[in-house]
Amino acid sequence: MTQQEALFEFLLRLGDTTLILGHRVSEWCGHGPVLEEDIALANTALDLIGQTQLWLGLAAEVEGKGRTADDLAYHRDAWDFRNLLIAERPNGDFGHTIMRQFLYDAWSSLILFRLSGSTDPGIAAIAQKAGKEVTYHLERSADLCIRLGDGTEESHRRMQDALDALWPYTGEMFLGDDADAVLVETGIAPDPDDLRADWDATVSRLESEGTLTLPDSSFAQTGGKTGRHSEHLGYILAEMQWLQRAYPGATW
Repeated sequence: MTQQEALFEFLLRLGDTTLILGHRVSEWCGHGPVLEEDIALANTALDLIGQTQLWLGLAAEVEGKGRTADDLAYHRDAWDFRNLLIAERPNGDFGHTIMRQFLYDAWSSLILFRLSGSTDPGIAAIAQKAGKEVTYHLERSADLCIRLGDGTEESHRRMQDALDALWPYTGEMFLGDDADAVLVETGIAPDPDDLRADWDATVSRLESEGTLTLPDSSFAQTGGKTGRHSEHLGYILAEMQWLQRAYPGATW
């Protein structure tokens, strides 16, 4: 695998994950449990879509085939997407959505911090900008998970159920492959496994402050980073892409 191919693959993984997670979070718009949370979820979704524009825009430049960020978002099929599987998981209840966000934010904040020192100036610039947004996302999602985990009996049960259900989808974040190896060697990106210890330390707050029990399992659902997805992604893309598919190249 060449460096250009590895870099394109890596950028798709970042951009596709923020795109799909941003779409999932946007599904809460108008349905939040209270107005403040409705607005906060909408803003989180907008931040993720903004990051998508940057990552996929850079991916299109690296690919060098004349495609744009919009082309990559709206004119690829499910097997061409490289997002983490956790991003496409259904929202469930509010607690489930917030737990998914926290587990992702804890990882995103770490990789963006490391990427801010990338030898690729384009990646470093995007990571520095996105990192400021994700710092807030992590603060908010962590606070909510802890408050709900250490809240009522009902909220504790829901947060524990969410943690148990989502835990198998976190291992994929730390699995590397040939593309990662190429970028690690050139200083463009960190080794995914090097993020695990710090992520574990962040997530341990759920146990120490949120009175939740971290699952004792190393099983990982994988495949998203290489184009193997759950049935949920197809439904997301059908909703997200239908206008561009029905009217290719349509503009306002």
